[in-house]
Amino acid sequence: MTDGEWGVVGRPWDEPSAEGWGDPFDDALALANGTAPPRVRPGTGPGITAVTAPYAAGGAVAAASSSTGGGDAPYTPDDPFAPDDPAAARSCPSGPVDPTPPTGPGPRPTPAAVAWHTARRLAERAAPGPLAPETSALGATLGRTLAAPLTALTDLPSFDTSAMDGWAVAGPGPWRLDRPADASEAGPPSGILAGHAPTEALLDGHAIPIATGARVPSGATAVLRSEHGEVRELSDGGRRLYAPRPAPPGQDIRPRGQECRRGDQLLPAGALVTPAVLGLAAAAGYDELTAYRRPRAEVFVLGDELLDEGLPREGRIRDALGPMLAPWLHALGVEAAAPRHLADEADTLYAALAESTADVVITTGGTASGPVDHVHPTLRRLDAEVLVDGVAVRPGHPMLLARLAPRRHLVGLPGNPLAAVSGLLTLAEPLLRTLTARCPAAPDRTPLAAAVTGHPRDTRLVPVAYRDDERYGLTAVPLRFHGPAMLRGIAAAEALAVVPPGGAARGTELEILELPWSAGWSPGRPAPGDPYDPPEATGGRA
Repeated sequence: MTDGEWGVVGRPWDEPSAEGWGDPFDDALALANGTAPPRVRPGTGPGITAVTAPYAAGGAVAAASSSTGGGDAPYTPDDPFAPDDPAAARSCPSGPVDPTPPTGPGPRPTPAAVAWHTARRLAERAAPGPLAPETSALGATLGRTLAAPLTALTDLPSFDTSAMDGWAVAGPGPWRLDRPADASEAGPPSGILAGHAPTEALLDGHAIPIATGARVPSGATAVLRSEHGEVRELSDGGRRLYAPRPAPPGQDIRPRGQECRRGDQLLPAGALVTPAVLGLAAAAGYDELTAYRRPRAEVFVLGDELLDEGLPREGRIRDALGPMLAPWLHALGVEAAAPRHLADEADTLYAALAESTADVVITTGGTASGPVDHVHPTLRRLDAEVLVDGVAVRPGHPMLLARLAPRRHLVGLPGNPLAAVSGLLTLAEPLLRTLTARCPAAPDRTPLAAAVTGHPRDTRLVPVAYRDDERYGLTAVPLRFHGPAMLRGIAAAEALAVVPPGGAARGTELEILELPWSAGWSPGRPAPGDPYDPPEATGGRA
């Protein structure tokens, strides 16, 4: 099943439900915010009934099939979804839950996790469109998206230019070699240089030295490359240029307008401004470009147990998310300040969110229902609209997306590092793609180099690296060290594989999520036997 084929009720997005259900996104939004009544539909087995019901405006709905409580279940790192996992045997609730809204940071009704593909589409649709465009100097638009087509302001090239060092010649050879009017009598003639316009027409049967990029004089019919010509001295003190073969008209001349004519559209609106686009814009005559504004993001790292420097000590650990999130957001086209570390205090978080003017706020930790998990209560205090409250994905299912105000959003990431990466890819990246007007990456599917164990019901995101396989060609190698609190696997990864519930066998083609920097910062393919190679003893399970 691919993204967009099936909705949350097991039917194509564009196919109406026999039960009369509406748009799955509208359903999910209504349920997440307590604006829809409980609805019951038949299950897939005898006597099974799945019930969804809101518990309060501001966030959660009834317990769902993928929930295990406040955080990720304690799976073992090398085989996180073993058959004896207690979460695998946990059944879905068969009746409604108490919809009474929670009033504090303590336990609350477990939210119904949204299907992974649905969550990504909800995040993509959370904002009505990109931020307002603005006109900036060329260099300031790098990494942004064009808000208007890039139209040539001049012909390119704007005059006939020489494509090679050599001689501009007129007519068939041999040619009498002219000395430029401004050249000195002493030394070899310099000829026509780039940036200097010739002042005289070239007469038939004559030639003049010319440099690459120089303007071709009127009357010239071709350029003879320096390695193809021979200069001979004449008895009268002049010089004559000979060529072993004729110089056909137009040879090694870039004619005016060869690349484009003034008014031609060079790039459409929506194109990403890359270094090459900056070069093209400058060549086409631009000093400024109109591009969509970069979203401004604030990152709040929550947790009294986190250290900003030094080794872990006295039960406290280093903050791994703070150093990672700002560069990751920059790679997604976002302007992000240095992360702020906030204490685990409800009022502190409330003040930070209430005072923030950022387009997107990213929080880490505090999205579950533990004694110091203040994100949900704070969102209720702020009258925020919760769009996604839990996603059926491992790691990272207690992630959330909320609308703080029109065109201002919050993405709540779990506190475990790899779970936070999952939240970035699931909710933050689609939201930011809309805000920056970036096009989604082309769908990519790659066969697995080894089998991957799946969660019984939820999608898995597994770090992978690429390797050539004799049987399958380019394959995705599942990497070890993929537990929710681990970064070793993702640090060596080139992408993440989207593993469906139940897992996937070797050779299965899976959807692949490329990392923002994978094209340039690839750590390389793992060598057999290194710590990232799938263990043979477990049948290749990662």
